[in-house]
Amino acid sequence: MTPRSLILASVSALALAHPALAQDASTTADDDSVFVLGDITLTVDDVSGYVANGAQTTKSATPLAESQQSVSVVTEDQIDEQGAQNLGQALGYTAGVLAEPFGIDPRFDTPYIRGFRADNAQYVNGLRQGRFFGAISQEIYGLQQIEVLRGPSSSLYGAGSPLGVINMVQKRARTFDFGEAGIGYDSNGSPSLFFDVNRAPSEELSFRVTGIGRDESTQINDLTNKGGYLAGAARWTPSEATTIDFLATYTKDSPISPTGVPFALTRTGNGDYLRDLYTGQKDWDDSDRTTYSLGVEVSHELDNGWTLSQGFRYENLDWTYRGTYASTVIGLDTISRGSSDQAEDSDTISLDTRLTGEITTGQAVHKLLFGADVRKYDAFESSQFGTAANLNLLDPDYYAGGRTFFGTPNAGNSTLRQVGIYAQDEVEYGNWRGSLGLRYDWIEQTGERYGNPSEYKDNKVTGRVGLGYVMANGAAPYVSYSTSFDPSAGFDLNNQILKPTEAEQWEVGVKYSPSAFDGLITVSLYDLTLSDVNRSIERPDGQPGRVIRQIDEVKSQGIEIEATAELAEGWKLRGGYAYNKTEQNDPTRSVDPNTGLIFDGKELADAPSHLASLWIDRDFGNGLRLGGGIRYIGTRYINDSNANELDSVTLVDLSAGYTRENVEMSLNVTNLTDEVYVGACGFSYCSYGEGRTVTAKVAYKW
Repeated sequence: MTPRSLILASVSALALAHPALAQDASTTADDDSVFVLGDITLTVDDVSGYVANGAQTTKSATPLAESQQSVSVVTEDQIDEQGAQNLGQALGYTAGVLAEPFGIDPRFDTPYIRGFRADNAQYVNGLRQGRFFGAISQEIYGLQQIEVLRGPSSSLYGAGSPLGVINMVQKRARTFDFGEAGIGYDSNGSPSLFFDVNRAPSEELSFRVTGIGRDESTQINDLTNKGGYLAGAARWTPSEATTIDFLATYTKDSPISPTGVPFALTRTGNGDYLRDLYTGQKDWDDSDRTTYSLGVEVSHELDNGWTLSQGFRYENLDWTYRGTYASTVIGLDTISRGSSDQAEDSDTISLDTRLTGEITTGQAVHKLLFGADVRKYDAFESSQFGTAANLNLLDPDYYAGGRTFFGTPNAGNSTLRQVGIYAQDEVEYGNWRGSLGLRYDWIEQTGERYGNPSEYKDNKVTGRVGLGYVMANGAAPYVSYSTSFDPSAGFDLNNQILKPTEAEQWEVGVKYSPSAFDGLITVSLYDLTLSDVNRSIERPDGQPGRVIRQIDEVKSQGIEIEATAELAEGWKLRGGYAYNKTEQNDPTRSVDPNTGLIFDGKELADAPSHLASLWIDRDFGNGLRLGGGIRYIGTRYINDSNANELDSVTLVDLSAGYTRENVEMSLNVTNLTDEVYVGACGFSYCSYGEGRTVTAKVAYKW
């Protein structure tokens, strides 16, 4: 298949995602003078060490040290040396990120950034993950880096979360041969087998196969996930001007839903016992999840110096799961429980095409970007909730049965379509750096979700503007302003159509790229404001279920400091500190039926005022490597009405590695002091953070 036919195939996919474009796509396919709006310079190379110069997320070749926005990159080396097993653990040393609030949940990764949940802000290879209710977990072994772009980013990505974008970049095929195969085991009794092999039979063609099988357990023995991941990547460079990457993944696993305990029990002083307690139903809790994806990324340099590129991905999710959750405390030693029976089957088509190039006007150089992207998400969802038998905590019976469901399963099919066109101009004028981005989006949802109509149609203009100055000593102060929007389907508790949540952010900061060593230090201050924010509350009429009400405004303000560096004699470090202050403004001062409290003037849930971390690693040059880190999580509230507060906690991690010839061994310890702490609380139960876990790996490399 030629690059031209790949581009045409992707345009046809765009047309399928939005019927209004079908006629134009078919006409273009027959025209030899085809011109496709497009570029995505998605040829991403591995980064050696901790310090990255750029990020796929910015859709720009501008160095991070000169960009007017806050971006963090967690490299594959950092992931490996810290022994991260999931996205949350990989982001544990990223400034301003509450990385793993719900402990280890094998179903989802739900970090918080600048006070907001990131479950709807997760992307893979620059394309948003398909799912309405939070992104599913991604296999960390299949990634070569993770990027965090903070703040409203609709000018590049359209409708989405105000916190920004978490982008997970999959491993690509490389131009040289290498491989590894190994085994792992941890103190929770979790064995794993993994391999990663790359071959380059010619200068034009290379391919890579990556796989891992796990039988994963957590501190709760019955909270398991058994399954495997297989990925294939190929790179074809038919000419110096063209690079084509093919990416495919397949995951089959069985993540069991966490059960947790009601908040009242976490204050009884029995944390050691409750942290390991399973409160589910062994004859009911079950999960079967399959997901696969197929992607193509094309980059072609035109004769006039401009670059035409494109990223395309199809992904499918098929998931059935049954779970149990703790509800309320009854007496001294009994809890009531609920049951759920759910199913999902979805398909997502994502396409991003861009054209980039440079022009010069006088003494100013303009790096121009013109793009169009589309996303089409089709989903079938079914859900049914009910009650389960009460559980005696002192003498638990996990086979008591007695489930009672409410009515019949709520099911429905729905389709989400989003099309956006955008442009960006990055200007260099001497030492000055400026950027201006604008985007126009059309977004539409039709059909039903869980048996209820779920429809809306919206369009919106969003933008971003930034100004910076690169000083001779490596410092680069900057200021930026950005906006975002995120529409919702449905009605509020007054039967009014939900308004889209909109956000705007001012950010000022300075970046410093020293000449004495490889590193990047960033200090940023931000003022983020959201309007028409959704809040899920219990029904005021006393009927079962929850409803949405929208509060007027939420503000998030703070400062973030992050340093990443590689020093002499094998020293590497990453550290950060963040202060965040959130406040909800609700002039109606409506009462939350769940707590009897109001939202007005309250902080956001799971938004600690202080977060700090420091990781240091030393390679001694003789095969031995030692590392360690400390993480601090400040106090935070369990819900948006600030009914109760969780204690702060300090966690210590250690790492050691030894390489002899082709054999590499590593040992990682997380939560060395085995601190018992509550990570976060949901609607009815709280989750403990993971206790001390020791993980050992042995790999043979060639």
